[in-house]
Amino acid sequence: MKSIFFCLLLCPLIIFAQQKNCDIIIHNGKIIDGTGNSWFYGDVAVQDGKIIGIGRRLNFTATKTIDATGLIVAPGFIDVHTHLEGDETKDPNATNFILDGVTTCITGNCGSSNTDIGKYLEWIDSLKLSINVATLIGHNDVRKAVMGKANRDATADELEQMKSIVDKAMRDGAVGFSTGLIYIPGTYTKTPEIAELAKVAAKYNGIYATHMRDEGDSVTYAIDEALTVGREAKIPVEISHFKLSGQQNWGRSKETVPMIEAARKDGIEVTIDQYPYTASSTSISTLIPDEILADNQDSINARLQNPQLRKSVIDHMLERLKKRKLKHFSYAVVAYYKFDTTYNGKSIEQINLLKGNKHTKEKEAETIIDIMMHGGASAVFHGMSEDDVKRIMKYPFNMFASDASIREFGAGMPHPRGYGTNARVLAEYVRDQHLISLEEAIRRMTSLPAQKFQLHDRGLLAEGYAADIVVFDEIKVQDISTYDHPHAYSTGFKYVIVNGVLTVENEKHLGVRAGHALYGPGVLK
Repeated sequence: MKSIFFCLLLCPLIIFAQQKNCDIIIHNGKIIDGTGNSWFYGDVAVQDGKIIGIGRRLNFTATKTIDATGLIVAPGFIDVHTHLEGDETKDPNATNFILDGVTTCITGNCGSSNTDIGKYLEWIDSLKLSINVATLIGHNDVRKAVMGKANRDATADELEQMKSIVDKAMRDGAVGFSTGLIYIPGTYTKTPEIAELAKVAAKYNGIYATHMRDEGDSVTYAIDEALTVGREAKIPVEISHFKLSGQQNWGRSKETVPMIEAARKDGIEVTIDQYPYTASSTSISTLIPDEILADNQDSINARLQNPQLRKSVIDHMLERLKKRKLKHFSYAVVAYYKFDTTYNGKSIEQINLLKGNKHTKEKEAETIIDIMMHGGASAVFHGMSEDDVKRIMKYPFNMFASDASIREFGAGMPHPRGYGTNARVLAEYVRDQHLISLEEAIRRMTSLPAQKFQLHDRGLLAEGYAADIVVFDEIKVQDISTYDHPHAYSTGFKYVIVNGVLTVENEKHLGVRAGHALYGPGVLK
């Protein structure tokens, strides 16, 4: 009897001794670990920025306990295609990303980046954002640093200077090399120059991420060029915001997706990313012929004031409109025009009428030229097929990306993808349309990006991994941002943890900023 009594006294002490301490314990969640495997019920323990336990009925005592009953627990989402440069201080909380479940952003896309990557990443750490940041080294800015916006081939000496910048960037922590081949001066660059610079990134195990030379009529040529760079430089390829632009190209995903599948079968390590919308967003300058955009704003204005060149520019724009099978430039909507912000949110067709001009496509082309002569504008372009969006989304080696920056709430009329990319995938295409499974969507948002960009301790819920975690309601998660009312945060993300620090609680940003700079494989420590 005494021995039984002694055991009853001792058992609680044994249990207490077996308990471990942690900072945060997430209990009773439906865990989707990022591998693509099916969910299971369990707990996740976090200590000192790392996951120290994952499984059923973990025996931990914690400073903070989160009851995840009825909720999904997943790795923090990795947005592989963003443009943070210049916007980092507008909202260091990165609220639009955090409330969409994003804990890590890859910037430096489309050939646009800082050229001193080491200095940039050090500054990111000193600024302290709420998100982690990794960066590519952008070809356009590398070329501008050496050649300005010149419309010509690089000399042998200039190419060596560019290679030196890329080499230093990779050693300083860039995750790869990016191009934006519809932007100046990237559009003036031939394939051999790109391949030579990509070889430098390959030397440090980086990747090649490209905004291809064309996403419309010549899209298959552009894909071939991207694959050629991958083949010649022996470098993994990431094709950015994979899509088909223009009504005349609707349905061609039946050609383009098989090209990616065939390339992978041939041994090219190629993946793609996508935003889940039928409109794109970029500079309105993309409507203007490339040769007009060389050099500086004064040079652009001088060309646009030349009657003969001006007519050729108008003819060029009208021919593109005709190919789209449209009678007006209603598909192009100004997102932000610094010279006159009253144009924000209005289509070129509407702006032309507001100016008192005739309701003709020719006058609308003149309106575009007028905007360009006053510094240009960003715009949203409506012109993709929902069927293509869905066909591309089904491809398994396709990641989701916002192609956005940190949003300044209320400023301009930006594309809704900057607020709602992940929520839209989870709500519209997973929950409502059942296009892909929840486990598959999360794999594409987590472990696939981490693998591609070599973020070796991110993208999975696993012991020893960084504690970037999202806890969300799969029934209530929803993108709220629309084209007409873009400034609206996604809902349903109940908790977000970044590097082990609780950043969102009950869908409210707590104001903490625990993000880090993340370094690529070539960094010198």
